[in-house]
This record gives sequence, C-alpha cells and structure tokens, in this order.
Amino acid sequence: MSAPDLVADGTVTPTKDISEKKMDVDMAAVTDSPPPPYKRASIVHWADLTESTGEIAEKEADDISSLGASEHVDLVESTENHSQNGSSRGSVTAGKPKSNGLARPDGGLGRPLHAGTKSTTDYPPLDDAAGRKAAARERERMNAYRAGSIRFAPWNIPYRRRLQTVAVLAHSLSIAVTFSFFFFLCANPLLWPILIPYLLHMLLSKSAVDGRLRARSERFRRSPIWKFFGEYFPAELHKTHGLPPTRKYIFGYHPHGIISHGAFAAFATEALGFSEKFPGITNSLLTLDSNFRIPLYRDYILALGIQSVSKESIQAILTRGGPNGEGMGRAVTIVVGGARESLEAQPGTMHLVLAQRKGFVKMAVRTGADLVPVLAFGENDLYDQLSPQRHPTLHALQMWVLRTLKFTLPFLHGRGIFNYDVGLMPYRRPLNIVVGKPIPVRQARSEGEVDAKEVDRLHAQYVGELERMWEVYRGVFAKERSEEMRVIR
Repeated sequence: MSAPDLVADGTVTPTKDISEKKMDVDMAAVTDSPPPPYKRASIVHWADLTESTGEIAEKEADDISSLGASEHVDLVESTENHSQNGSSRGSVTAGKPKSNGLARPDGGLGRPLHAGTKSTTDYPPLDDAAGRKAAARERERMNAYRAGSIRFAPWNIPYRRRLQTVAVLAHSLSIAVTFSFFFFLCANPLLWPILIPYLLHMLLSKSAVDGRLRARSERFRRSPIWKFFGEYFPAELHKTHGLPPTRKYIFGYHPHGIISHGAFAAFATEALGFSEKFPGITNSLLTLDSNFRIPLYRDYILALGIQSVSKESIQAILTRGGPNGEGMGRAVTIVVGGARESLEAQPGTMHLVLAQRKGFVKMAVRTGADLVPVLAFGENDLYDQLSPQRHPTLHALQMWVLRTLKFTLPFLHGRGIFNYDVGLMPYRRPLNIVVGKPIPVRQARSEGEVDAKEVDRLHAQYVGELERMWEVYRGVFAKERSEEMRVIR
C-alpha cells in the first residue's frame, strides 16, 4: 500500500487502494472535525478587519446597504476576496507568527517613515477595540427605519445604550441646565439671602487658580455615569509609556475637535481608567477662566477637578501638592489648539494649530514639568461642520468673532437623540486617545531665565513626537483619513 497523501490543511487522505467503505468513514470524520486552530485564527482576524474603524462612519443607508445583512455573509466574502487577490494580510502560515497589523518586515512598527523622521520602534502596537465595538452598532443603522433621508433609531435599543445617550446628553446640556436653574432659583425671593452670598463667593473665589484642588471629588469622578459617557462613542485611553509619579507633567491634547469630548472623558473623569493606567498622578483638565463665572456650572466642573488654563493656575498646580509639596505627581492637560483649532475640525482630517503655540512649552520650562503629547484619533469625526473652503464668508465671520470675543461659533451638526442623522449630539464614532512618550524638561533657575532657544528645541521635539505617533498609529486608528496630519499656524 502506498504512503498516504498529506493535503494542505494537515489532514491525511487515504490512497486509492483502500476500500470504499473505510474511505467514506475517514472522510466523514475529517468533514465533521473543527477547522485547525491556525485557520480559525485567520478567520477571526479577517472578521476584525471587516469591522474596522472606517466601517462605522455615518453613511447614507443606500451607500452601506451593499455590505450585506448578516455577519456570516460578510465573513465569507471577505475571506474569498482575500484568497482571490492573493493578499497575505492577516494570514498565518506554518512556522510564522500571526501579524498584528503594525509589524513591518524589518521588525519596526507602523508605516514607513518619511525621510528624517526618527525610529518609532519604542511605541508598542495598539488594538482598535473601540472601532470594533462601534462597527457592531453600524449593522443596526443599516436597517433602521427611514423617513426621507433621516434614519430613526428602533424602539428596542438595549437599556445600557439609552443610559449612554442620557450621560452624553446631560453633559452636553450642563451649561444651559445649570444657568437656567440658577435663574429659576432667583425668581424666588426667599432664596435671595442664600444666592447673594453665593454670587459674592463665586466672584471672589480662587478655587480655580490656587492649585489646592479642594473642591475635587474623586467619588464624583468615578461615578458610573461617566462609564456610560465613555461607552457612548466608545472611547479608549491607550498608554504607550510609563509615567513615574516622581515627576510633574503637562499633557498636550490634540486635536481640539468641536467640544473635546475625548479630553473630558480621559482626564476629567475616571471613565477610561486614567488613575489605573498612570497610578500616583493627579491630573487636572484645564478650561477657560470664564467658565468659572457661570453659577452652579462652576461647582460642577470644580468637583471634576477641572481648573483654569491661566498661567497663575498652571504654576500653582505644578508647584504645590504632591508628596513633597512641590508638585511632584501632579499633571495638567491643556487642549493646545483652542477655539482656533475647533474651526479646522473636519471628519477625516487632523489639522493641528501648533506651529506658533509655545506658551505651554515655556510653562514646562518654568515649572520643570515634562511634556507629554496626546493624540486623539476620532475627535474630529464626532461632528460635521461647514467647510471653510466652501463657505469662506461664514468662516470670516467666525474668525472675527474669535478675535473680538475670544470664543467661536461653530456651525455644526451631529446626530439626534432618536435618529442617526440630524441633531446636536455627537456621532457614535470611536475615540482612541493615545498618550505618547514623555519629553524630559529641565527647569529654569528663575522665571526670567527661560531660554528662547531651549523653548524652540523642546517645541520642535514635541511636534516631532506627535508626528511619530501619527506615523505609527494612523494605519490602526485613522484608516479612513482623507489626508495626512498637518501642523498649521
């Protein structure tokens, strides 16, 4: 009897001289057995690819209905296309480890770097779990009830999804609700003996700038409502390097987006587990000082540990508190681009207003705080707004308001509470907030001895670190980008 033949999937087929009955039995056993482990791994990997971040964009139902109605059909078609075009992406062969989607043949991470860019091998590979969660929800939107061009959410949405919407809605309306409720209280003269002292306290209080964080409530920051807030998009906080609590830090958050929902979820609450990823560090998100002049709303953000973005506040936070009373273990998060950058927020783009912004670097030199770049993939995708190129007159009006009143009026729209296409709620699109490698900063001997050349050097190093982060992770978290990251004035 000739030796049995070995087929590609590792099973043994009998030779022709074996009886027909034994052949039937053997083939039935092979057919009923589960696929080999390496094949199951390949299929799962391709299923993940079909549910990538790009699949969850809010598209018209006509554009996305061709994706198919069942997960099984998508899986089979994806695997078949993989076989037909000859691509080896995500496949595993005997003796070779499974690719993580980031590895290059030379052992590096991410895509090839531009000339002059430093090596990126010190950044670990990250997983787009948030993108897969959001992709699963997109299947519900494909078959949603439509009235004209508006898709309405079904009534049988899970209870947890409704709580997520309530959490985001409550925070989005927090200024309007607290301000309106205060004037409602003012309508009752019996409350004036309480409200007048409160107003005097609000005007004279230094809680937002003294760096003591007395109003900060860790219990409020860990409230379950913020878990629902983070799950709405969903949002994920990615740690790439450790931050020892024996140092102080200035986190630079990019991009601003329209409302900076990612910065709020990651650094003003414990929704994404900041204290677990960076133990021993007390981080404070910074906002405009004018927000602390809004009755009741100021108490809301102070309880979350949010502080003023003024120079006095930053210096106080980073020079007080901590184990030694000198600010060690303290950190602040600054949304560097500000209102100007919010006008550049367009889905699929990453425009950073950073070329001339060096004030945060000067503060780092004055206080001896290390600089930590933070890149939020998906922040610009949460809303749609009018394009400055297509509507130059409205953009000029926005810029005039920004120069005159120091705030901007974005012409935006998102989704609604009960529909997927029209409203002021942010889209349910994944947020991946990547905390980069810290840049060591040596403190100046005195405030007047800040060297301009040192500031320029640190600023260039900071921008270069952001570019490295973009090079490594754009293929994971920004697959549907329309252009590359740009640093502008």
